[in-house]
Order: sequence, then structure tokens, then C-alpha cells
Amino acid sequence: MSVPETVVDPVATAATAAPANALLDIRDLALDLRDGTRLLHGISLSVAAGETVGLVGESGSGKSLTARTVLGLVPDRSTITGEVVLDGAGVLTAPAAGLRQLRRHGAAMIFQDPRAGINPMRTIGDHLTEALRLAEGWSTDAARARAVELLEAVRLPRPEDHLRQYPHEFSGGMLQRVMIAGALTTSPKLLVCDEPTTALDVTTQAEIIGVLAEQRASRGMGMLFITHDLNLAASLCDRVYVMSGGQVVEHGRAHEVLRDPRAEYTRRLVAATPTLVGAAAQHSIGGSARHAGPQHPFAAASSAISDSVHGEMVADAVDPAAAAPPMLEADGVSKTYVRRGKEPVRAVIDASVAVPRGGALGVVGESGSGKSTLARMIVGLEAADAGDIRIDGRQRSAVPRNRRDRLAHARSVQMVFQDPYLSLDPRITAGRAIEDALRLHTRLGVTEARSRVLDLLAQVGLGEKHAGARPRTLSGGQRQRVAIARALAIEPDVLVMDEATSALDVSVQAQVLDLVDRIRRERGLTVLFISHDLAVVRRVCDETVVMRRGEIVERGLTAELLAAPQHEYTRLLIDSVPKPGWDAEAAGAEVEAAAIDGGGSDTHADDGDAQARAVETANIEAGGQAR
Repeated sequence: MSVPETVVDPVATAATAAPANALLDIRDLALDLRDGTRLLHGISLSVAAGETVGLVGESGSGKSLTARTVLGLVPDRSTITGEVVLDGAGVLTAPAAGLRQLRRHGAAMIFQDPRAGINPMRTIGDHLTEALRLAEGWSTDAARARAVELLEAVRLPRPEDHLRQYPHEFSGGMLQRVMIAGALTTSPKLLVCDEPTTALDVTTQAEIIGVLAEQRASRGMGMLFITHDLNLAASLCDRVYVMSGGQVVEHGRAHEVLRDPRAEYTRRLVAATPTLVGAAAQHSIGGSARHAGPQHPFAAASSAISDSVHGEMVADAVDPAAAAPPMLEADGVSKTYVRRGKEPVRAVIDASVAVPRGGALGVVGESGSGKSTLARMIVGLEAADAGDIRIDGRQRSAVPRNRRDRLAHARSVQMVFQDPYLSLDPRITAGRAIEDALRLHTRLGVTEARSRVLDLLAQVGLGEKHAGARPRTLSGGQRQRVAIARALAIEPDVLVMDEATSALDVSVQAQVLDLVDRIRRERGLTVLFISHDLAVVRRVCDETVVMRRGEIVERGLTAELLAAPQHEYTRLLIDSVPKPGWDAEAAGAEVEAAAIDGGGSDTHADDGDAQARAVETANIEAGGQAR
């Protein structure tokens, strides 16, 4: 069996000797699929009690697969060698009863999407008490009392009320707290966290990380934290292991690896990480997984983006006053959602933005701040209650009512959503998705349209083989490139990107941002970039507006706004961004205190969180990410 050629300095691949008090000890772990494909190559790592260890790398690097072996969750019919020892017990050789015991008290796991791990038809109380009642034999009353204690421990107010609620009544941040509480029900010695904050806004992320740090300290448990965010790993973890292509390529103290990486791959990963300080550069790692087709688990889109984007990426100065009229203009736009039996939610309040042709405007804020609602009104998925929206001087405030108007509006503005998998039809190929858009909006024949599809795929760094691939066989970055190619197929005047890179790892994110920046400059494309990631906004946007609870509270040139924020809320967002030396527990508590004082905490269920839930529900009712 062949082993992929390593792309890193072999000096950096040596494993750290397990400490004498290792709670988790993985030695020379290798995993092969039935067809002979090797996914893990001699992984060795350790976690001590009370220690947080980070597992860092791109999508497909083997992070999650390595973590799942800790609980004996390995692919069917795979061949696995090496040792995984948890609290003195061998996981790989344990019988079924032994595995159940290890999963009950040895280790617990928290996943990226909390909604995927909970039954929407059952209450939060049922979810939290089931394991205690069935596995531990607790009485119903004792289990409910324990559930209340756990919800209090993860900083959820009014825990008795929450036990009677259903998952759809919680925001993503609140539901992630519930999942943490559920993982702690049987007091595990090791907590495995698989990207638990990836899709959360910065303040909610700070709160969740604060909860995890607090529970680790109070319980003395070990934590294995999987992430692609090097800044988060450096701020939370004691040590980190960097993975690429199923191998550990570097390890060490977290802050040392980030500050002075030894392996070439780690240096490129650091370079691809957007920051709030220094030059606004972001380099895509480039290249592709060795022998990787579009369906390969380690497939990464090869970068066909010009090297000219590498280096210092400072946005061209744009004087909004010089562009009259702007390509995109929203003037005094408002939107209120009326809820039966409840107070109405003012999702957007008198918001005004203007973007010149070829400009890029960032819109930042927490979940429920009104960013996505503003975007949906601009693209015609929602009707504004008040105000005007104009694209290239033409009125676009109302939702298009007939097919002709919808097609005309689509030709002027296109949207790229956060999850491309939800906006691509899983039954058709990537090429067909783009071809359908072309055939709908142009008069191209079949042959011309298919030729144009290949041209568009080439522009986004994909090839002919990807045209015949269905969405499930593509990586997240490849799917997002297909979504961008489809959006650009009809050459719109405005491209709206709604959290389009939030769930991507840093190198794929860099490739997507490089692509959008290049097309913007070449075509004069106007971009509205919705994000909760301030570093990404700094990388791509000329100007930025900050939204809080439906209102724009600050605006200005991006570099100036982030360097010297004037509004307290903007300062809170910036302070919530993980950074080396960051006290996660203290930062989380500080964010919660500040948010509660301002009436908008993720834990303040009657205010800020109610708005986030109401806006999300209304968006779903309005059609969500329609295919």
C-alpha cells in the first residue's frame, strides 16, 4: 500500500512522548478503507487530565476521523492499527460492553451542528434526562434536577423553563450550550469538541468557549478541541497538533506554533489565516490533495487563481461620493416581523447603505442583528416595509410578482448563501446547475451553454471533471465555487454573499476570497459581503457597516473602523475575536455581561436571542435558501 508523499519538513513530524499522566494516549494510529485507501498515517498524540489539546488542519486533513476513533467511531469495514488508550483502557480492542462504558463515563463528544445531534420532536428536558434515566437508572425527578444543574453550569438562565422547550425555540448558541450540558451529564473525563463554534458569530463563540474553559477547569477533565481556526486554537489550547493529509506534521505549545511554525504546511496555514492586525493579506495554500479526485475524502480544490493576489491585499480606496448614483443603494429600509401572540420583531430599522460600481461593502454583526434580512430584501426574497432599494438607479424595493420581473431582478443581483449544499440540487451535476442558469437567462444553445459552463468553472479554479460531479462528491470549498460560478453565469451587477465563507477552513476561505476579489476588479462587480468574521471583512471590503439589533450603529472605511472603533458594540465585537494570550473564560463572561447590559445576549432569551430566533423563523417561512 502506497503512502502519500509528505509535503512537510520531516523534522516536524515526530510525536510528542505521552506524559506520565496521559488521560488519552494515541500511538501510531493508521486507518485504511476496504479499497486500500489510507486515511490516517501513524498518528500519535496525547491529552492529560485538565489539559486542552488542539487538533488543527484543513477540511479533509483527518482531524475529525482521528477524534472519532477515541470513541470507537470508525468507518465500517476499515482496517485500523495502532493504539488508542483512554483512561487506561484500550478503545480499539474493547468489546461492545466496554465501548458503551467508555462512551458513558470515559469520553463525550460535541459536534459542529447542534441541531443535527438532537431530536426536534422531543423537549430539551427529555434530551438531557434520557441518558441518566436509561443508562444510570436515575429517577425522573433526580434526572430533571441534574439537568437543571447542568443548564445552570453552562450559563443558561431560567433552566426550569428551558426543560419544557423544543430545539426550534433555541438559537444556535443556546442549543450548543444544551449539547455541552448533555455531554456533561455523566461527568466524562475527556470532552471531544469537533468544530463546536465554527458557524457562530464572534460574541456567541466567545461565550461558548468561555463555558468550555470554565467546565474544563472546574471538573479537571481533558479536552481535545478540533478546529481549523489557528487563532482560536492558540487562545484556548495548551498544545496543538497540526494535521495534513492524515498525518501530524507539527506539534508544540499552541502560541509557539502560531508565532514560529516550523513545518512549511503550518507556515502556509498561518499565512492563510485572516487577522485584524498587520497587513490585510491572506494567502491561499493552493495545490491539491495527492491523487485526489472530486470524490476523494481529502480532495481540495486546486487553486487556479493568479499569484498576483498574493502579498499585501489592501482594498483599493473608493470615494462613495464620486459614484453618482451608486450601483447598489438602500435608503431608509425597514422590516418588521409580526408574531402571533408575541411582540413584533423589528429586524431592520431605517438602514441605509450605498456601494459604488466595483466596490465591496461589509455588513457585520451578531446573529439576529438584521444582516441577512437586509440581504434578502436587496435580492428580492423579502419586501421592505419602508424605504427604497435601487440597483443601477432602478427601483427594486418590492418582491418580484411575476416570472418576467423575477428573471429581470435575478439578472441584476445574485446571492451566494452560507451553505452551498442547500442551494444546489443534489440530483443534478455541478455543470448542469450552471447550465440551467445560463439557459434560463440567455439564448445560448446547448453546445454554447456547455462551453460557457467549462469557462465559468475554469474561472473559479475547477475543471471539466467537476462539471460531472454531484454536490455530495465535492468538498465544501468546491461546492461554494460552483455556487459562485452559477451566480456569476448571467453577469449580475451585484453579488450578495451571505456568510458565504463562514463554514470553510482558512485555506479554502482564502481561495474563495481571492476569487471574488479578482472577479470584482476584472468585471467591476459590486459586492455586498455579509459576515460575522471581522478579519475576513477586513480582507475583502473597502467599507464596512456594523449592525446591532436591526440598526446600523457604525460605518466607515474598513481599516479605520477596525483600527479605531467609535461605538461600544463595535469594540465588543473586536474584543471577542480570539487571539493569542486571550483569556477564554474571562472573555466569555465579559461578553455575556456586556450583552446583557445592552439587552442582546445569546443567553438573554427574551431580548437578543428572541430576535435571532424570530428572524431565523421568519426567513425560513419566507422560503429560506430556495433551490
